[in-house]
Amino acid sequence: MFSLLLAAAGFVVVVIAAMLLIIYNTLVALRNGIGRASADIDVLLEKRHDLIGRLVDVVKGYSAYEKSVLVKVTQIRTQWATVQDSSINEKMQQSNQISAALKSIFAVAENYPDLKADKNFLELQSSIYEIETQIADRREFYNDSVYALNTKIQQVPYNLLAGNLGFKAVPFLQVPEDEKAPVNVDM
Repeated sequence: MFSLLLAAAGFVVVVIAAMLLIIYNTLVALRNGIGRASADIDVLLEKRHDLIGRLVDVVKGYSAYEKSVLVKVTQIRTQWATVQDSSINEKMQQSNQISAALKSIFAVAENYPDLKADKNFLELQSSIYEIETQIADRREFYNDSVYALNTKIQQVPYNLLAGNLGFKAVPFLQVPEDEKAPVNVDM
């Protein structure tokens, strides 16, 4: 009888240990997914940073181009070095500033037919638009990963252990308020 009780207790301990391992490994995998998504965003931001340098060089060749926009883009690009080791949210704030500056360059370029028709400018513009789309996709993937982790650490039995294992909710990447404003189109 005692050996049967001991075997049952051993079985319960093994089941609990297995559950703990499964819970821990699941949470680690979800946290690593967020890290991977963040790293993917970093790669795209770095690619965009390099393209902006080339864009600035192409635009500098047009003396009639508005210097204020060029100076702004150059300053924001220089600031990129200061956010390399920052949080993902700080990087996204910097990224939003760069996106706004790029929109300014492309809008002002409309007034300069020679610049707008320049092959290098067009190729860079296309590449930057493509990277901007990829960054948006990666942001969405990051938020999906955050959603998966945050949901899991709130569900039973994960919620009973997540805090004790050092897992906390991660904030979503938010769209800046100025990008939520309705677009005003004058016809």
